[in-house]
Amino acid sequence: RYELASFGNTSLRVAVLSDLHVGAPFMGLDKLRTVVQRTNALHPDLICLLGDYVIQGVRGGTFVPPEPIATELAGLRAGAGVFAVLGNHDGWFDAPRMAAALRANGIVVLEDAAQQIETPAGPVWLVGFADLMTGGSDVSRALSAVPSDATRIIALTHNPDLFPQVPARVTMTLAGHTHGGQVRLPFWGSPVVPSRFGQRYAAGHVIENGRHLFVTTGIGTSIIPVRFGVPPSIALLTLTGSAASR
Repeated sequence: RYELASFGNTSLRVAVLSDLHVGAPFMGLDKLRTVVQRTNALHPDLICLLGDYVIQGVRGGTFVPPEPIATELAGLRAGAGVFAVLGNHDGWFDAPRMAAALRANGIVVLEDAAQQIETPAGPVWLVGFADLMTGGSDVSRALSAVPSDATRIIALTHNPDLFPQVPARVTMTLAGHTHGGQVRLPFWGSPVVPSRFGQRYAAGHVIENGRHLFVTTGIGTSIIPVRFGVPPSIALLTLTGSAASR
């Protein structure tokens, strides 16, 4: 649970999925089906997908194209909808094809775009940024449609390295990409985090100058099919204005 003043006495349950990397070892379409079922069982108000649906080059894996992945993701259910951005692996493969597959299955893809949605907590603006590595994110363009007096804004980005560019009027930024380092050693931490900021945005809730970022550790694997100390995760965030603890 996260206390955010703009939510007043209401709350919003947001499920966050990222870095599925379907086709990696131990992450086939059958496992994706299980992820969808477990996410729905959490009864979220809103579901946010943060990119890297496909995988290339992982040892022991088998490439799965966007279309069957999107077909499985079509099973996700949330009252306020399912929204997505793309990741670097999607861009390296074929970003337009991945986006088209998601849209064809009822998932809204926001690429440097914004949309207002109705939620149990009232109106909320969702802003999706293009992938920082492959899409050339344009933060100003994405936020241009959001009224200056909007007080509830959730931003979606694949890569948390974009966070320093996100203005203070954004209530919460959600990101993935890092896998939490994918391997975390006792007394050492994660030897490798794919971020130019190192451990700063590796995982979890980050607050900088009053701005909020949440980085999920994701579900699949990349490069090597190993997770150690960083288990796969479906994140469920409760955004509330009442007294709450993380």
